[in-house]
Amino acid sequence: MKDLKYQFYIAGTPEEVWKALISPEGTKKIYYGSVIKSTFQVGDLLEYVGPGVDGDETVHVYGNVLEYEPNQLLRFTHYPGKSYMIDDRAFESRISYLLEPIGLCTKLTLIHDQWKEDDPYYENSDKAWWMILNNTKTLVETGSTLDFGEGS
Repeated sequence: MKDLKYQFYIAGTPEEVWKALISPEGTKKIYYGSVIKSTFQVGDLLEYVGPGVDGDETVHVYGNVLEYEPNQLLRFTHYPGKSYMIDDRAFESRISYLLEPIGLCTKLTLIHDQWKEDDPYYENSDKAWWMILNNTKTLVETGSTLDFGEGS
């Protein structure tokens, strides 16, 4: 499967973009109520937890931190939470956030790769990343997120 790769130029510093991507306040806004939970130590667990089919503490995504450089890089393995598993199979892929200052902006590159050929989450992930990354850009630049309506 083809890697999913997105690049956004955001009118904000790497620190501001990082805060939106990593802080509970930021992730709650861009990930529809979910917060990121992790020590961010290499090898440690990383989870996106929030309202969902299992209540307010639904684990939507989890994995292990592979690399972490504040304001520059976060790379982790990616597994759908147990409520999303199909036939008790955990489909693994990898997510990388890369931040680079460009003039007075920040270039945010997201790469979602290492997909397994039969991963049923690929197509939905491609759609979801556009919404999440647009939310990130809008949050950093305006302080608000986009309203995608119900069922987004």
